Amino acid sequence: QVQLVESGGGLVQPGGSLRLSCVVSGNLFSINELGWYRQAPGKQRDLVASITSGGTTNYADSVKGRFIISRVDGKKTVYLQMNSLKPEDTAVYYCNKVQTPQYSWGQGTQVTVSS
Repeated sequence: QVQLVESGGGLVQPGGSLRLSCVVSGNLFSINELGWYRQAPGKQRDLVASITSGGTTNYADSVKGRFIISRVDGKKTVYLQMNSLKPEDTAVYYCNKVQTPQYSWGQGTQVTVSS
């Protein structure tokens, strides 16, 4: 059973940075396209960044140029470097496969951008 454990969130001022980490248990890490999703209160969960096993990345327009997704297969970990954070980036952040069926969602990590 695959488990996803996100960490690294917190409270940061606008313009600040955070790095999120997601550890993926199980044997399929190296062949999946993995993504970071976020869900703000009262809104749907959206994909903000993804990375393939070959290292190809894609970003939502709202984070392009500010966020960087990366992965270290040997550590079964995917990262999200978030720079120039804005209040509208406030959300719970999750990682998961991009393709369905997805793994069971982890608990996520809260990111709050506020002065």
